[in-house]
Amino acid sequence: MRAVTIEQYGGAEVLQKRKDVPIPQVQAGHVLVKLVCAGINFMDVHTRQGKYANSKTYNVRLPCTLGMEGSGEVVACGEDVHDIAVGDRVAWCIAWGSYADYASVSAALVAKLPDGITHQLAAASIFQGATAHYLIEDVARLAPGSSCLIHAAAGSIGQLLVQMAKRRGATVFVTAGTLEKRATAIRCGADHAFDYSQGGIAEQVREATRGEGVDVVFDPVGKATLRDSFRACKRHGLIVNYGNVSGSLTDLDPIELGEAGSLFLTRPRLADHMMSREIVQRRADVIFSALLDGSLQVDIEACYSFDNVEQAHARIESRQQVGKPILQL
Repeated sequence: MRAVTIEQYGGAEVLQKRKDVPIPQVQAGHVLVKLVCAGINFMDVHTRQGKYANSKTYNVRLPCTLGMEGSGEVVACGEDVHDIAVGDRVAWCIAWGSYADYASVSAALVAKLPDGITHQLAAASIFQGATAHYLIEDVARLAPGSSCLIHAAAGSIGQLLVQMAKRRGATVFVTAGTLEKRATAIRCGADHAFDYSQGGIAEQVREATRGEGVDVVFDPVGKATLRDSFRACKRHGLIVNYGNVSGSLTDLDPIELGEAGSLFLTRPRLADHMMSREIVQRRADVIFSALLDGSLQVDIEACYSFDNVEQAHARIESRQQVGKPILQL
């Protein structure tokens, strides 16, 4: 079968587009899926770069097949799989191996697709959708009348965070680096959009909130924005640092949280909020139902082929994409 693999960490040059990889053997507790589409994510770039080389949460090691999100049709079930059958249309995330024609996936991470959700839409939405859902519902617990600041709001997760926060009745402030990206966030429902490339974000947020700041900040950027996030948050507020695309803040003294207003800082990961098949399906059902009734929109930026997957990685690394890239298999 075809597969995009890596045997060492590095830039796009380490990607190996192979056509001679054996089809995985289905294991107990797993299903074998014939891929139709795979999502292309920052986590794939981070995997290639080696950022999960020592991770206990995401146990992906060299050599490996890239791709941690996909959709397709079940073609075989291992022992101890009881509620998934051959022929089921499914999607999953945080299980590596989707840049391939076939993948063996833990049944605990698989969600069944309802009629009306295409494989392309499923592969574009299950990772970002599940991430936005647990951040809004389980971590931030936004309520009507609350307020939040969302960095990188034109990204795939950012767009869904904006939409879900508005569905919860929150006032939404966002940052994005270009006029086009800020317009995208506004179309998703953001109330105020700021240009973080000009600096002064905390001051702008405080001015817009009459000096108080916001209840919650969603920060996937890390080093470049995290201290601004502290200053933009109100006393006793919550900072949700769910990514570090600009690097990690390695010199943080917890006393800074006290000085900024007795803040709470968390660094959650999706894997800890997808601990059973029931939770995975519940989150997927919320996302898919909202997509079907039109109350949630997912922006698919482009579809890439097996032969030009490195172009998608380059676009993600340059942070040029607005919306979700898909690998069509």
